[in-house]
Amino acid sequence: MKRVPANWTKASERSPQDLHIFQLRVLEAADPRDGTLHPRVVLDSPDWVNVIPVTASGEIVMIRQFRFGTWSVQLEIPGGMVDAGEDPADAAARELEEETGYRAGKLLSLGWCHPNPAILNNKLHCYLALDCSQHSGASPDDGEDISVELYSRADVQRFLREGDITHSAVITAFFFEQLRGPE
Repeated sequence: MKRVPANWTKASERSPQDLHIFQLRVLEAADPRDGTLHPRVVLDSPDWVNVIPVTASGEIVMIRQFRFGTWSVQLEIPGGMVDAGEDPADAAARELEEETGYRAGKLLSLGWCHPNPAILNNKLHCYLALDCSQHSGASPDDGEDISVELYSRADVQRFLREGDITHSAVITAFFFEQLRGPE
């Protein structure tokens, strides 16, 4: 018979600290087995989106940008935060255009996941954008320096296999796309 872990109870919580892209909460949680209190951190964050943009000729529109957590330039797909009250699909279309200047002819949901339920309370919504065409230049947010690059599917598969793409949210989107199967 499988044992299902019991829910923990919140013994105390400090006021959240607003850090722009998330709020930091520090909790003391009581272990349901013996009542021992353990400090825990929760990051309250808006939901995120990312989108795999595919042009009519089958190229994948990707971006490169500097990431402070790894202190390195990363190869990624467009994405960002869902604004309050915004539908995730609308956020995906907005982020695609802001970061690349491309618009989708068709936007399909690939699914969602919890990026890191150990500390985050949000969802990552992944989308596939088909028949993308460039309508303008990119207009990234302040503090973003993004280059736009086009790659073949074979190139992207090689980047994933060889570890040139290391952003877990990007890997997740391509995994969801693979599960979805061909159009």
